[in-house]
Amino acid sequence: MAAAATPKLDGAIADPWVRVEGLPCVLTVEISVPDFKVTDLVELAPGRIIVTRWTVGLDVPLLINGELVAWSEFEVVQTRLAVRLTELA
Repeated sequence: MAAAATPKLDGAIADPWVRVEGLPCVLTVEISVPDFKVTDLVELAPGRIIVTRWTVGLDVPLLINGELVAWSEFEVVQTRLAVRLTELA
């Protein structure tokens, strides 16, 4: 049985990402939280503030499935916390 050929548009190979765009992945943004203990974890609640070593304006790593893919910064958009890509890794 022959393998399925990649669809072509106007003689060019179609976007190779089409085959994998729907696959799930895990996106992670990491921030260091020094001296975080199990008691802090147990006491987590909505509205609680956790002190970090992250400095405003400092890029944070953005990982997909555990692999560094970009650097990013946090931004507030309306009432949500967002991540803006600043540099691809």
